Amino acid sequence: MEPGSSTSGARAIAARGWGYPHGRIWPVQIGRYTVSVHNHGFFRLDGGAMFGSVPKALWAREAPPDAENRILLATRSLVIEDGEHNILVDLGCGDKWSEKTRAIFRIGEIPPQYPNTPTPQNPLPGVTDVILTHLHFDHAGGVSRLGPSGLEPCYPYARHYVSKQNLDTAKHANLRERASYLAENVDILEQVDLVLTEDGQELFPGLTVHLSHGHTRGLQWIKLTDGATTVAYPADLIPTSKHLPVPYVMGYDMCAERSMEEKARFLDEAVAGGWIVVFEHDPDLAAARLAFDERGRPVVAERIDCAN
Repeated sequence: MEPGSSTSGARAIAARGWGYPHGRIWPVQIGRYTVSVHNHGFFRLDGGAMFGSVPKALWAREAPPDAENRILLATRSLVIEDGEHNILVDLGCGDKWSEKTRAIFRIGEIPPQYPNTPTPQNPLPGVTDVILTHLHFDHAGGVSRLGPSGLEPCYPYARHYVSKQNLDTAKHANLRERASYLAENVDILEQVDLVLTEDGQELFPGLTVHLSHGHTRGLQWIKLTDGATTVAYPADLIPTSKHLPVPYVMGYDMCAERSMEEKARFLDEAVAGGWIVVFEHDPDLAAARLAFDERGRPVVAERIDCAN
């Protein structure tokens, strides 16, 4: 069985819109919350960087690169609503890009397999709370925009949550990460209601954040549970379903060994608990339940598909 393959076939879940034809899947009801996803749009990063030391002969079968070796990626948010709060987890790349940079990363690409991808709307209406897994540009780019008077928050009235460790990392980025932590996505947080989070903190009943440091210091992944059903949003700990094998870590990760340790622990919990795992960057598979195959490798056990 190939990494990321399904053991039980696909189960397509019909999409319903939040004002967009393919903006949401399910929804899943978890206690008081209605949970779905929204893709802010597609972009591309270098396939070799996305798979680190994994040979191209292996990863290219799962994620075909373009002529410049870039692979297609989504920017998929988790959407959590309870009638009082409309919570958005991560914000995509945003739209503050020069034409040169937009071309490098193919930000806003409309893939031929998804011709009906809606034009990203930024900001989305009605958001009361924004949880940022970390402040890299493809996760926090939508935190600000260029308004008539210059840079302004996209969600000025929403409460924002980021880990204390990641904000410190972003403000004092090392040479390797400086290109990912952009000032316009970090300094703007001084203009919003900002909550600095800690490992294991419960932000809302049943919704907790958990720190991971292999990809970047202070990344917080999300777990939402009512005791019976759990949705997890690992962000760049497992960016796509093609990254399920423990050694498949990104070249972008600051510490590959730590990423593998953290991923292995996450997978053990996710399989044991039957969690629905949402893949933020997977262009084709929004979410899945996981299992270990007969050789102990993590695989997709149940697909939960979305148009984008």
